[in-house]
Amino acid sequence: MTQSPPDDPIIHEAEHHVEAPELRRVLLATGIGHFVEWFDFGLYGTLAFIIGAQFFHADSSQSSLLMAFAVFGAGFIMRPLGGLFFGSLGDRIGRKKVLSTVILLTSASTFAIGLLPTWNQAGIIAPVLLVIARLIQGFAAGGESSGATTFLAEYAPTHRRGFFSCWVDNFGFMAFVAGGGIVLLLTALLGDADMHDWGWRIPFLIAGPLGLTGLYLRTRLEDTPVFKALAKNGEVEKNPLRKALTAEWRALLFCTGFVAIKAVGHWVLQAFMPSYLIQNFHYSKIASYSITTLGLLAIAILVPVMGLLSDKYGRKPLMLIGCAGFILFTYPALMWMGQGDILSAVMAMLLLGTFIAAFDGACSAAMAELFPSHIRYGGMAIAYNFAVAIFGGITPYFSTLLIQLTGDKFSPAWYVMAAALISFLTILKARETARLPLRKY
Repeated sequence: MTQSPPDDPIIHEAEHHVEAPELRRVLLATGIGHFVEWFDFGLYGTLAFIIGAQFFHADSSQSSLLMAFAVFGAGFIMRPLGGLFFGSLGDRIGRKKVLSTVILLTSASTFAIGLLPTWNQAGIIAPVLLVIARLIQGFAAGGESSGATTFLAEYAPTHRRGFFSCWVDNFGFMAFVAGGGIVLLLTALLGDADMHDWGWRIPFLIAGPLGLTGLYLRTRLEDTPVFKALAKNGEVEKNPLRKALTAEWRALLFCTGFVAIKAVGHWVLQAFMPSYLIQNFHYSKIASYSITTLGLLAIAILVPVMGLLSDKYGRKPLMLIGCAGFILFTYPALMWMGQGDILSAVMAMLLLGTFIAAFDGACSAAMAELFPSHIRYGGMAIAYNFAVAIFGGITPYFSTLLIQLTGDKFSPAWYVMAAALISFLTILKARETARLPLRKY
């Protein structure tokens, strides 16, 4: 492996040119694959209230919900392991092959959830099988976000990297919107009884054909110009994990700090919010799914706008605004939701959604810009997935537990605010990387 000169520790990649039609094809294929991945992974959070009742034998709906969220968190335990495995693989054999593998694993495990027996049908075997499926999902997800971000960042023109990379988040939130929308539609058509009995299986079974579509699109892509240049020049890193841990530990720490609020903000709004509105403020399931789906749709629309702004004004201003918004307005937003008025709840979701959109619009490019090319996939996968496991995976469970322990329905706000403060302080120390070519060394 070629070593970087000691007197010039940061060397940038030479500019590459990709024609606009090819860029659009790459964006569409990568984005649809990412859509499938997060449609699959996010369904569990949307349906947590029903899953808790179907798979766990508990004395109250609050207890079964806690168990369901504990299994939700179990998927995140595997994400660092998946990140270590797939991240290293992506730096050694290429981005494309790994991204094709993870979508296949995730879709298969999600499809399997739709076929699992419930507690009433199989007893303790039911939650055991559910945990296994979630662990496989989590392992595969460990290679998805960092890989898709790396793929888009390495294709993107330097001056548009924020806009191009942020479509990872746009497609991710559109997947949450689609999942929430399907659940909302099925609930309206089938009613609560049939939805609880068998209708909840339908969204999981949709993962099968969706996964095959995403796999087809990804296998037809070429690997990134950056990785092809590394392979051509014999500069592919043989041990990217060791290199990342020894030479790029500062970048790992910065990336971990960035992801704190990204992880917590995502999973509060997508996974925790539907059951939170039902359980604590007694919104109907249809109202809850409508509120969260509208909020997630607004985020998806706003993310590309924020990506454009990050290319013009820099990554740090957008990310700092997002963090500051969560610190100042999370508690008031939850109080607004607590009024029991659907319009107020929608406005509160839109407020919090604006802050996560501002953060996400800049964050994907900022993470990719932290790492040199020969360890970009692995370095980002290590930091991203450890941060998501630490901060994001426990978000629904810990938020529900906080309410149970304190009796304060708005107490989850303190956890969100703490995560935002960690990211805010990290970003203040980071250097601005917008409009610079990607690091080579």
